[in-house]
Amino acid sequence: MQTIAVIGGGITGATTAYALAQRGFSVTLFERHRYAAMETSFANGGQLSASNAEVWNHTSTVLKGLKWMLKSDAPLLVNPKPSWHKLSWMAEFLAAIPKYEANTVATTRLAIAARQHLMAWAQAEGIDFDHKAKGILHIYRDKAGFDHAAKVTQLLAQGGLERRAVTPDEMRAIEPTLAGRYYGGFFTESDTTGDIHKFTVGIAAAAERLGVRCLYDQDVVRLESDGRQASVSVRSDEADGAPELQTHHFDGLVVCAGIASRDLAAQLGDRVNIYPVKGYSITVNLLDAQSQLAAPQVSLLDDETKLVTSRLGVDRFRVAGTAEFNGANRDIRADRIRPLVNWVNQCFPGVNTRQVVPWAGLRPMMPNLMPRVGAGRRANVFYNTGHGHLGWTLSAATAELVAEQVRQAGAPTAVPGWRTASAAST
Repeated sequence: MQTIAVIGGGITGATTAYALAQRGFSVTLFERHRYAAMETSFANGGQLSASNAEVWNHTSTVLKGLKWMLKSDAPLLVNPKPSWHKLSWMAEFLAAIPKYEANTVATTRLAIAARQHLMAWAQAEGIDFDHKAKGILHIYRDKAGFDHAAKVTQLLAQGGLERRAVTPDEMRAIEPTLAGRYYGGFFTESDTTGDIHKFTVGIAAAAERLGVRCLYDQDVVRLESDGRQASVSVRSDEADGAPELQTHHFDGLVVCAGIASRDLAAQLGDRVNIYPVKGYSITVNLLDAQSQLAAPQVSLLDDETKLVTSRLGVDRFRVAGTAEFNGANRDIRADRIRPLVNWVNQCFPGVNTRQVVPWAGLRPMMPNLMPRVGAGRRANVFYNTGHGHLGWTLSAATAELVAEQVRQAGAPTAVPGWRTASAAST
């Protein structure tokens, strides 16, 4: 295979195109928006967090979900209206609970491998993405949460990640601006943060310098393959406003299309059971000197509220989190944004929250919380999708994995301890 189509211009598509171009392929990237990184890769929590590698398939998650189901401001919200897609996804989520420990360890290993590639690419390509290497501090208000985190820390250690328990006094030393009373925390010095949108735009531009043809404003409506040749049919708007359908032919293709991957995979005879899990974020504009001093420099993860933070440059503070199972709904709900603003007011009272930019994105999530990486049923079809809440954290490693599999024409390779595509799919 010499010519490869990459479907999707978010973080996974852009990194996949870059990794393929590095291997000498002629790559064409299709993105339905006018620019790269305009959906889930636009305004996430900003963490590159191997310490957040714990998968959600745990009994405690199910119990909390049931408790929170009728609370509009709960960290986890499930629309009770049934659908076959949602029910099948939930059933597979429950079926993956016995693999909670193994999948958490495997995800940790992949996240550690990913950071090496990502940092090397950023340095080689001169990508400025407000990178901050000050670690991530997990905070806990009670003993139960802290004790569960201690067990997770053991799993992370099996995956090769070092993080340490810290006392409330040590937490204040790590991040002096944090207000409130806490039982304790865990600190991962090797984790970092940055602006995913800036990085994705930068790596897409780097891919173009390597020869990747990036086609924007291209709505992919049909994918086909006979195992030897693949075709991509797109609908684009012409200058006169009339949509035109065009079909492009390639030796192979890689689907990196976020929540659209499920429907596109079905056209190719593959089942990729991604569900769109909505997350919200706010970007607090730090317009005065007091707010800039009162906002944290160290990234935080509050496990009780399921919120994460990142300091983006001098004058922006990102807070993100929550999970909403409500189909492909992109509405930004005031009752879901309000808890994020309230959290900032409580934990960082010196920050002025008068100017806050809300956002919502749909995480492409597999039931077992493991990304779908590798070959499909047809010999020239591959997937790199379904990364859920760790899309940026894992992207560079999964891009390398799938690009190497394409190079070897379907012969799987893997990071030690990481499962190949057939084992990771559901």
